[in-house]
Amino acid sequence: MTPRGFPTALLYTAMIITLHCEADLCPPPTELSHEWLDKFTLRLFWKKPKDLPDNNNIKFLLKDHKEKDVTCVPGTDYTTFLLTEDMDSNWTYRVWTNCSQLASKENTPAEITIKPPRPRAKVVKDFKCFADTNKCSWIPVNSTLNLTLSYRMKGESEECIKSLQHCDQPYSLGERNGCDLNINTTDNICILVETEAGMSTFEPVLVVHPPKLNITENGDSLIVNLTTPKVGATIMTGCWQYDVCYKKCSNNETCQNTGSGGHTMTMPYDKRCLYEFKARVKTAKHCGDISSDWSKYVPYGSNKPPDRTLTVVAIVIPIILSICVILSCYCFKRHSAIICPTIPDPSTIFKEMMMNGPRELQNGGNLYKPVPERLEPCKVVLVPENCVLQQTS
Repeated sequence: MTPRGFPTALLYTAMIITLHCEADLCPPPTELSHEWLDKFTLRLFWKKPKDLPDNNNIKFLLKDHKEKDVTCVPGTDYTTFLLTEDMDSNWTYRVWTNCSQLASKENTPAEITIKPPRPRAKVVKDFKCFADTNKCSWIPVNSTLNLTLSYRMKGESEECIKSLQHCDQPYSLGERNGCDLNINTTDNICILVETEAGMSTFEPVLVVHPPKLNITENGDSLIVNLTTPKVGATIMTGCWQYDVCYKKCSNNETCQNTGSGGHTMTMPYDKRCLYEFKARVKTAKHCGDISSDWSKYVPYGSNKPPDRTLTVVAIVIPIILSICVILSCYCFKRHSAIICPTIPDPSTIFKEMMMNGPRELQNGGNLYKPVPERLEPCKVVLVPENCVLQQTS
C-alpha cells in the first residue's frame, strides 16, 4: 500500500518545482521596507540575511496580501500594482529567504503591513465608463467636497506609471458628474478619485449605451434588428450577445438571448396585439466584461378587440328566428277567421230551399242579390182637343 503521507509530500514537491525554487528555507531577510511609486504602485525592498554567502543561488519567497499567491523573487525588491477596492483593510506581505545549499535555520518570515498612500474613503458611487464614447460618469458621495479624478493604464511598469493623467474635461449632468477621458476606456485602465476625506482606486465598470431597436413586419412575423455598439478595436466581431424581452397584449414579459454575434430576432406576430420590446447588450466571457443598461420599451402594433362576429351571429340569428315563429303563431291564431274563414255547407242551403221555398234565407243568407236598375220616370202630358198636332218631318 502507498504510505499515508506520500500524497502530501508529492504535493509539496510539485509546488516547489513549480516555483522553481528548490531549496530549504533560510533566515528571513532584514530591513524589509516599502515605498509608493504612485497611488497605484508599491515597491517592497529588503536586505539579505547576515552570515549567508553572496551567491546567485539565494532567492526569496513572497506571499502577498491575498494569502494564496507565492512568488519566487530573484533579487531584493518587488514591485506590484494595488487597488484599494481589492482590500477593505491594509495589505500584509511576508518574505522568506530560500537557499539552495544551506539547511533551514529559521522558518519565521519577514513581515510588513502596508497602508495606502492616503486613507481609504468611498467618495463616489455608480462609477461607470462608456466604452463607445470614452466618457466616465459617477455620483459623488458628498457633493460638498472637491473631487479630483486621475486615470492611467493598469500595471506596475514605468510606462504605465508615466501614463497617469488628470481629468481636464469635467462635466455635470443632473446628479451625476463626469469626465471625457483622453484614453481608450477599453485599454485596461484604472481610476483614482480623491477628496479631502480620502482616496479610492479601482478599475471602472465598462458599459455601452443600450442598443436601438428597429422593428419591421414581414407577413405573420416580426423582425427585431438591434444596433451593434461601436467600440475600439479590442472588441472583436462576434463578441456581442443581446437579451431581448417583450410583452404581448399586456401579458407577462418573455425574454430570450440571441447568442454571440446575433443582432436579429424573428418571432410570430399576432396583429391583434400590442408588442413592447426592450433590449440590452453584453460581451461574451472571452471578450472582456462590457454591458449596457436596458433600453426603454419600444411599442409596435395595437391592442384590438377580438373578432366576435361568428359568436354574435350564432347567438342572435336563432333568437330572431324563435321570435318570428312565436309571433307568426300568435297572429295566425288571432286572425284565423280571416285567414281561414268558415265555408257554409252547400247541402244545408239546398235543403232549406227545398223545404221553405224560394224565400230569403233566414238570418240574412249570403245568396247573391242583383243590383236593381235605375229607371227614369215617365211624364204624360194631356193635349187639348182643339189642338192641331204638328207633324214633325
